[in-house]
Amino acid sequence: GESGGITQHIGAYKVEVKPGHYITFLDTPGHEAFTAMRARGAQVTDIVILIVAADDAVMPQTVEAISHAQAANVPIVVAINKIDKPGANMEKIKQQLADRNVLVEEWGGRYQSVEISAKKGLNIDVLLEKILLEAEILDLKANPDREARGVVIESQLDKGRGVTATVLIQKGTLKQGDIFVCGNQHGRVRAMFDERNKKLHDAPPSTPVLVLGFEGAPQAGDQFIVVDSERTAREIAVKRQQLKRELDSKQVRHITLDEISRQISIGGVSELPIIVKGDVDGSVEAVSDSLMKLSTEEVKVRVIHKGVGAISESDVLLANASSAIIIGFHVRPNLAARKLAETQKVDIRIYNIIYDAINEVKQALEGMLSPILSEEITSTVDVRDTFKVPKVGTVAGCYVLEGKITRNDKVRVIRDGLVIFTGDISSLKRFKDDVKEVDTNYECGISLYNFNDLKVGDQIEGFKVVETKKKLD
Repeated sequence: GESGGITQHIGAYKVEVKPGHYITFLDTPGHEAFTAMRARGAQVTDIVILIVAADDAVMPQTVEAISHAQAANVPIVVAINKIDKPGANMEKIKQQLADRNVLVEEWGGRYQSVEISAKKGLNIDVLLEKILLEAEILDLKANPDREARGVVIESQLDKGRGVTATVLIQKGTLKQGDIFVCGNQHGRVRAMFDERNKKLHDAPPSTPVLVLGFEGAPQAGDQFIVVDSERTAREIAVKRQQLKRELDSKQVRHITLDEISRQISIGGVSELPIIVKGDVDGSVEAVSDSLMKLSTEEVKVRVIHKGVGAISESDVLLANASSAIIIGFHVRPNLAARKLAETQKVDIRIYNIIYDAINEVKQALEGMLSPILSEEITSTVDVRDTFKVPKVGTVAGCYVLEGKITRNDKVRVIRDGLVIFTGDISSLKRFKDDVKEVDTNYECGISLYNFNDLKVGDQIEGFKVVETKKKLD
């Protein structure tokens, strides 16, 4: 594909492999688009091409991509790239993929793989053939002789053109002048362009097109449907807007461990999807294995993604799309992930002892979880400087990023996403004065009881342990 320009803007492009055979590639950097659409119930991807560099290792983002594809139940074709590089080691890559349950055909597995060099154009034709073969097995067919249906990949506001959206046509043929409903928006196709900015009069199945003529901006994952009249389109759009307002006022409740416990007790849940993040590979594996062993005949525990490191926004997006809970072992969510989890109502559980994690999930599976103590994060503070003070120890010059830190708060020190200390504040100062609390966007000096190893770049998280009453609902 070409770099920059409209290809990146449209996020999708179409390639003719042989006469009458086209493949549409969706470029999903960081697979956010893929997950966002899946969270909205849209299945846009038929096949995932997993590209791994032969001179490198299977990276964490590759593992994430595998988890996303497997959670969405989409077949994977593995492309091992850069085979012309001196350090290329294809067998090592296949071994690392096998460790992640992606066993390629030549190793007796079910995943097709091909060794390529995108730079030199080596075996690209073989890759395209394998995609076509996969498509034949999946029996991917669409009728072009009907009214068009598709899905929105992305939308944007263009100064000259107004609201435009990239739509992937999945059935039928879209024509200029067609009236459509899309999510809770409607409009008429004023013009269509392909990824090379060439004007189109019609777009058959599997064509990605930039559509002009929206009344308002649709969202990624919205269904695009052609209807017979403007009146019908308007009525449907108005009704959907009304429904959306009602739903927003009720707000979506994501599944929490407590809610699962309640649902299990009344027989309403048959699967518990979990994402496991930890500080070291060994504990991630141990937690995952122990959790999966908790599966019962009624409820299956499924670890849909596991990895080492802090809980990220990508983890929260995957949890949101899969109605999963996140279990962190010795790791915390970063600030952005925590905020996203709060807005998306994703349940994040943090543990320091494997037994506690296993026990809570086990109780939930038995339908008898009764939360008594919960944790409330009150502040996030950045360490910007440190000073050694005689008789006091280390004092950290800090900046309060979020919330309010108070003298009586419990605190934990986080370095590179890992908790390295949990304890109490011994002094909290503004300039030379002792204070009880410090608000967001203010500087302060903090020293901790029995901990003198504060470093610039550490984060101090203030928290309270809150008692919650047992719920009978």
